[in-house]
Amino acid sequence: MGKTQYYTATSLDGYIAAPNHSLDWLMQFSDEPTDDYPDFIANVGALAMGSSTYEWLLRHHVMPEDGPPKPWPYEVPAWIFTTRSLPGVTGADIRFVNGDVAPVHAEMVEAANGKNVWIVGGGDLAGQFYDRGLLDEMIVAIASVTLGGGAPLFPRALISPPMRLLSVRAIGTAFAQLHYALPEIARSGES
Repeated sequence: MGKTQYYTATSLDGYIAAPNHSLDWLMQFSDEPTDDYPDFIANVGALAMGSSTYEWLLRHHVMPEDGPPKPWPYEVPAWIFTTRSLPGVTGADIRFVNGDVAPVHAEMVEAANGKNVWIVGGGDLAGQFYDRGLLDEMIVAIASVTLGGGAPLFPRALISPPMRLLSVRAIGTAFAQLHYALPEIARSGES
């Protein structure tokens, strides 16, 4: 059975987006090697993201104002958690949902068919999966910048028992990647 993983990048001071939801700080590293991503995405069978992440993808990738449109970047089904009405993407398997993540997670696991479920972002959405005991791992690339504020990496206290460090590695000259397993108690929903 696959795992549910929060795979993301953060600033050194713990923010995944600037105060205005911008990811420009991260895009400056687009030429940095990310040799783990092809293996990571090959093992993903379903993904979830919040509405801010989805809207950023639409504005900067799928339907940019200052360049040609690009295709939806994922081939697996995507669940977008939102309380608003958002546009879809032609030809993409995108499902808009709201409410409790637990029943949606069950659908995602079924659709993933033994592969992993990727929580793309944001941090609060990953926290909701954690709150329900559904988050198995965090894979976080820490960038060599500070933002001073913005959307936090993981707006939850996770103190005792702590996560278990699985690996640490350098990615290019700008990132340190940390891979953690969530404590068993958190995955059982008893946290």
